[in-house]
Parts: sequence; structure tokens; C-alpha cells
Amino acid sequence: MITYLEAIRAAQQRALREDERVFLYGQDIGRFGGAFKATKGLAAEFPGRVIDSPISEDAQVGLAVGAALEGMRPIVEMQFADFSSVAFNQIINQAATLFWRTQMPCPIVVRLPSGGTAGSGPFHSQCMESLYAHYPGLVVMTPATVEDAYTLLLEAVAIDDPVVFCEHKLLYYHLKAARLPEVQISFQRNGHAPALTAGRARLARAGRDLTVVTYSATVHEALAAAAELSRKEGIELEIVDLRTVKPLDTQTVLASVARTGRLLAVGESMPWGGVTAEVVARVASEGFSLLDAPPRRLNPPDTPVPSHPNLWHAHRPGAESIARAARDLLRY
Repeated sequence: MITYLEAIRAAQQRALREDERVFLYGQDIGRFGGAFKATKGLAAEFPGRVIDSPISEDAQVGLAVGAALEGMRPIVEMQFADFSSVAFNQIINQAATLFWRTQMPCPIVVRLPSGGTAGSGPFHSQCMESLYAHYPGLVVMTPATVEDAYTLLLEAVAIDDPVVFCEHKLLYYHLKAARLPEVQISFQRNGHAPALTAGRARLARAGRDLTVVTYSATVHEALAAAAELSRKEGIELEIVDLRTVKPLDTQTVLASVARTGRLLAVGESMPWGGVTAEVVARVASEGFSLLDAPPRRLNPPDTPVPSHPNLWHAHRPGAESIARAARDLLRY
């Protein structure tokens, strides 16, 4: 069985093997293998291409942008997504705008170990995807499966846009698949854009009564809620996994809402101006006539992430709160 974390490591290994322009850069990612061991063994396999950085996220991304301008394709690892705020200027004012200012691509990948785990607290649990999705020029990926952790990371390396890759820490060891998917992707493509799955949502579960649009770890909470409601109450939820939140696959969302007539958007990031708000806004403006009830979103409370495991479980959307919100929406 392949874990979500092993899929991320395998994608980096393949990118290093197949494209000499790829290198990895981050704090303690060399001999130590990274805070979560996402680069374990790669420094020995690829000498000089898995490089320990100083403890400066700003410097990490600044170096990566410069390297990309010189033709390299760096993958930068942040120890935690929260710390990427230190590199915010480099990501949104340099990487995101570079092509529009100079017509020179900036093919960097910034890996963000995202989301909470029990006891992680407010400084190691944030989901930053809504923040980065706000800025034009960035692609924001949020894989929810082992297969997507592998495939989307390979695509992130292959495309010329800067990519913020939000990998959820809760899935690292708990999510497993029998094998990695067969992916045909060429890093050396002579100016021809590769065929990509990024930007296309996935129908994770078919249903008739209500559409749940979600991404990352909350996909699995939604699937658990759907299984429980189906078994006990005969309610069939349809689950749409966005996979990437920028670009956002509005057409797949609208097609699902057309089948069910109801929308519940679920995310682990803070509610204010978030991905779920964008999903609701798009459906309300582009698919209002499809709705049989007001669209609703479910996010954590607008507070820092609590440290105590019990409070953390109560804070993030889980199967129970998703099922409760679905029942409320179906009663409308």
C-alpha cells in the first residue's frame, strides 16, 4: 500500500529523475528528509539537488524565483503552510506576477503541509489555499487522494505557472492506495503544453438529494457523512472534489447542482472570503435557477485553530457536522 506522503515523495523522485532542471529546496530536507520525511532518501539518490535552506521562507522562495528565471524548476518545501506567510511577498508579488511583467515563466512549486492534526494548535494547522487563490497568476492545488497527490504534483512541476501545492498533513499516513496511477507526462516538452487534469473537479460520489462541494481532507469527511446518511436515512449526497481551487471547475459544480437542486460547500479554511464563499457565489450568480434551496457553506468558526484535541475535532468540519448541515438544508 502507498500512503499519501509516499506518493508525494515518489512524484518528487520521478521529477528529479526525468528532468535535470528540477531541484528541491527547504529546511532540513536533505539528510534529515524533511519535517514529515517527504524527501527521505532523495538527497543520497540525487546528490546536490536536494538542498537544505536557511531558516528563511522569504529567502527560500526568492532563490526559487531566481532559479526559475535561469531555467530551473525548483520545488520548495515549507515545514508548515502557516510559515509561508513569511514568503508572502515573494509568492504573490514576484512569482505570481512575473510572467505578466516580463513574459518570462516562473515554474516553481511551493509545497505547503496544510491543515490541522490533533494538538497542532494555531501555528501549525492553517489552510492557506483561500489566501493564495485570491491572487492572479498562481495555480492552487488541493489533492484529496493518494492518486492526486502523485499526479497533481507531477503536473505542478511540468507547467510553467507558479503552483502552491496544499498537501494535507492529516492524510500523510492515514490515506493509502494499492498503487500509484500510470501518468504519461513529459517535462521536456519543447514548447508544447502537457495534457493536464489540474483544474478539473472529480465526482467522488454520485447522489440525487444534495451536492457537497469540497476539497482536500474534508472530502473524506463528506464521504463518511454521505455513507452514514445513505445507510440510516436514505439520503443520497453527491460529493464533488474540486482537486484544484484555482482554477475552479465551475461547470462540474453547476452540473451537479442541476442534478440535486441543493448546494453545501465545505472547507477547512477560515470562512471569511474563502473557497466555499467563492463556490456559493458562483452557483448563486450562474446557476440560481438550478437551486431549490439557498446555497450554504460550512467552515470552522472564525477563530484560531484550538490546540486541545477535543476542541480541534469540534472546530473543523467533520462527518457529523456535514451530515447535520445536509439535513438542515434538505428540510428547507
